[in-house]
Amino acid sequence: MTKEVNNIIESLNPLERKVLPLLKENKTILRIVADSNLSETEVMRALQLLENKDIIKTNTKEREVIVLDENGVIYSENKLPERRLLELLKSKELTYQELLEKAKKVDLNNEEIQVSIGILKGKAAINFSGKNISIAHNGKSFFEKEMLEERLLDKLKLNLINIKDLSSEEKFALDNLRKRKQIVKIEKIKDKEIVLTELGNKLVNLKLESNMIETLTPEIIKKGTWKGKKFRRYDIKTNVPRVYGAKRHFVNDARNYIKRIWLDLGFKEMTGDIVQTSFWNFDALFVPQDHPAREMQDTFFVEGKKPIENKEIIPRVKAVHENGWTTGSKGWQYKWNIKDAEKLVLRTHTTPLSAKTLANLKKSDLPAKFFAVGKNFRNEALDNSHLFELIQVEGIVVDENANLRNLVGYLKEFFKKMGFEKIRVRPSFFPYTEVSAEVDVYDPIQKKWMEIAGAGIFRPEVTKPLLGFECPVLAWGIGLERTIMNYYNIKDIRELYKNDLKQLKEIKAFIR
Repeated sequence: MTKEVNNIIESLNPLERKVLPLLKENKTILRIVADSNLSETEVMRALQLLENKDIIKTNTKEREVIVLDENGVIYSENKLPERRLLELLKSKELTYQELLEKAKKVDLNNEEIQVSIGILKGKAAINFSGKNISIAHNGKSFFEKEMLEERLLDKLKLNLINIKDLSSEEKFALDNLRKRKQIVKIEKIKDKEIVLTELGNKLVNLKLESNMIETLTPEIIKKGTWKGKKFRRYDIKTNVPRVYGAKRHFVNDARNYIKRIWLDLGFKEMTGDIVQTSFWNFDALFVPQDHPAREMQDTFFVEGKKPIENKEIIPRVKAVHENGWTTGSKGWQYKWNIKDAEKLVLRTHTTPLSAKTLANLKKSDLPAKFFAVGKNFRNEALDNSHLFELIQVEGIVVDENANLRNLVGYLKEFFKKMGFEKIRVRPSFFPYTEVSAEVDVYDPIQKKWMEIAGAGIFRPEVTKPLLGFECPVLAWGIGLERTIMNYYNIKDIRELYKNDLKQLKEIKAFIR
């Protein structure tokens, strides 16, 4: 025996040593499971390892078999509906109404009754005479022999049947049964054929040593029980099952990474409820009460109302909307209604958190920086670039010396940390910022600029009623999903949340 063959023998694990002798005869996997007292998983693992060592070859053959479906299992035990209907007519002819009443007593529903009558008529097994139904001469013969469909069900009750093994009569019966509801179905199954290789034929007749040490433990070393025994060789080239450790969902992984960026830049996190009053979601941000975004087609409203907690701010927000208050603005020139402001909504952005934060700040707290990463809800049509439930990355900087250059600096710093090399900031318009800007990043794979964030400096109509004094507030809102799609090479935004197990196991961690 060559050294190479001897090394292979010494590398066989206990499962392989138990299964290999059973392969002298051509056996199915189920037979090997029964003879080895191993589980099917253990047998499959042993066969895979033996094939890796070129001891066996496995060939997969696919075949089509007939299987009893849900109703087929019932009918194989309780007889076909047409047989039960025929037996009701055995003693005497019945009117149609009498037949219906008797059929229901033997658990035949209306659909089965109608189908059975049609089948028996097709087999010339029953006669109709006026209102009466009786057994025809051909029907009487079915009490002496089985129908073709019954014979096929009897065979299927005992075993699976290959379609190619059917006789012409059985094929006819199969066609009839397949036209009916859930009696039989066709399934494709794969059979594994196990063949010993030249090496396998040599090894299968050898007496394989089983008293080998698999694992070296402190106890074996202390007691010296390893002496005079062989250690099993380990084949480090053999494929082994991949182990997937527990980990966060990759979107949450990216979410935590983003939080860390802002925390490292000295920001404090803002949190809050996803259900907000319209006051904080719209009014405090200088969005007029007749704005289209506040209609049902754009916003998810929640039943009920809630009083606004901060009573001091209400008159200031009301005055800003109606006449501009002391901001130098003319406002929206309409009669502001507190009842509309008390309506509850699923927040459409995380900016209500910024509004509430500003309302609780004092001059002595400045300068201050805050961020939020939270879910928002918009009444959007779901497609490859839009979600109705999305995560927004919100940020504000409250500083009397803050300016547009600082805003651009924060945004560029963030997106560089997210892995984007090319970033541009261009003028835009948003209702509650002035100046306003859009942030684009360059996608090197698609070779195009991608709009990814909105930003600006809050208008005095927003900041002054909330703070009680004028102060520049830098603000931005970033779509988390669009920001991370490029990293994961995902083109359809819906794939981020499809919860495909293979994707969740194999997707890379968010590391920049």
